[in-house]
Amino acid sequence: MMESMSTCNRRELLGMLGAAGASLAAGSRPPNILYIMADDHAAHAISAYGSRINQTPNIDRIAQGGARFSNCFCTNSICTPSRAAILTGQYSHKNGVYTLNDRLDPNRNHIAKELQRTGYQTAMIGKWHLASDPTGFDYWNILPGQGVYYNPTFITAAGRKTYQGYCTDLIGDFTLDWLKQRDPNKPFFAMCHHKAPHRPWEPGPKYKDLFANQTIPEPDNLFDHYEGRPRSVAAVTMKVGEDMNKTDLKTDIPPDLKGDALRKWGYQLYIKDYLRCIQSVDDNVGRLLDYLDAERLAPNTIVIYTSDQGFFLGDHGWFDKRLMYEESLRMPFLMRFPGTIRAGSVNRDMVLNIDFAPTFLDYARSKEPAEMQGRSFRANMEGHTPKNWRTAMYYRYWMHNTNDHHVPAHYGVRTDRWKLIYYYGKPLGMTGANPPDTEPDWELYDVKNDRREMKNLYGDVKHASVVREMKQLLNKLQKEAGDTPV
Repeated sequence: MMESMSTCNRRELLGMLGAAGASLAAGSRPPNILYIMADDHAAHAISAYGSRINQTPNIDRIAQGGARFSNCFCTNSICTPSRAAILTGQYSHKNGVYTLNDRLDPNRNHIAKELQRTGYQTAMIGKWHLASDPTGFDYWNILPGQGVYYNPTFITAAGRKTYQGYCTDLIGDFTLDWLKQRDPNKPFFAMCHHKAPHRPWEPGPKYKDLFANQTIPEPDNLFDHYEGRPRSVAAVTMKVGEDMNKTDLKTDIPPDLKGDALRKWGYQLYIKDYLRCIQSVDDNVGRLLDYLDAERLAPNTIVIYTSDQGFFLGDHGWFDKRLMYEESLRMPFLMRFPGTIRAGSVNRDMVLNIDFAPTFLDYARSKEPAEMQGRSFRANMEGHTPKNWRTAMYYRYWMHNTNDHHVPAHYGVRTDRWKLIYYYGKPLGMTGANPPDTEPDWELYDVKNDRREMKNLYGDVKHASVVREMKQLLNKLQKEAGDTPV
């Protein structure tokens, strides 16, 4: 190093010093944070995650310029609770948002309020889905409830307004408009929340015929018939084809199609519309990234792309989410911060949606409040995983036997090798005692060697010791989270 410096001429040395000064100046202000979240976008429908069925070049730009997390999980796989967990850094039983029917208390503290206190300007645009009006945001422009794909109504502090156009493009427009009008002298925290690709999967005009002449590869367990699973799982009504309607499939269901034939037919219609919706999301991610580049904001802006949870893409024959199976549990999480996060890196540490808020506060040079249960993974992101980082996670789904697919309430624990799930809600139509031992309410999966979770090992005597250890771990994590078993 000393030899290299001694051979530098004066112009080169001044140039190096000037670049260092510019870097320090850029770093003197906390970074901007652009948080982009889709709805129900499964990691295995992103090409950066090795998707077999989709290409997402703009979303991939974030992975190429930053990090891809391969073990990011949600703590309650349903839209409203996950959004509350992301904002508050708390599990559902702490923030009070357990189900789709719960409301986030406007007085509750969350990430935007904390950043606002430190001088950030804050914005929330798109799907909010928390029943109350947003608080902690200098600007908000949200969909009522789930919203619609075409000619949607948006709500601001000034009232409601209906816009002509496609929802995904409008959310992109509104986000760009706010970025252009913001105070350039303050750091910003912008949450851009897309409705897509949520059911009923209505693609934009640009992509309505995409994949028309293609056959999308089927998941290898599309025709799962749930042998060895609890009755709780077999009774779930979210089967592709069978549990869909004309709005989902955009056509009448042929009356002669049954069973696997109906599932096979329905899959192609479902998955093509789902992927078409994602293409518009990807385009609008590209628009935001291009704006950051054009305005020279990219060097000091953290960009995140994620989804509020995972989604079944015909896996196990299902659509939707809720269950603690991998496709539903796993969230995509891509994060870019030039010069700080190594470009093209992959992190395999276990992170949760309750960790997002503490991480953003860490990058904003602000300490998270004591009530947040998550933990900053900034050190992990930068290649320095703490020695005491979690090796197991706790999950709980609270909705039970509603009209929403009859998924039973359950909780469980996952490590890097094992997953234990307990279904404490009775299957639809069942009364009296729990199912007999031949239909256990428990599942155990070896997620390392059975990645598709096809063989329930709970009743296997060879794994009795694993079951005991996992139950002990479940009790421990449940207690640490402050939750109460049933």
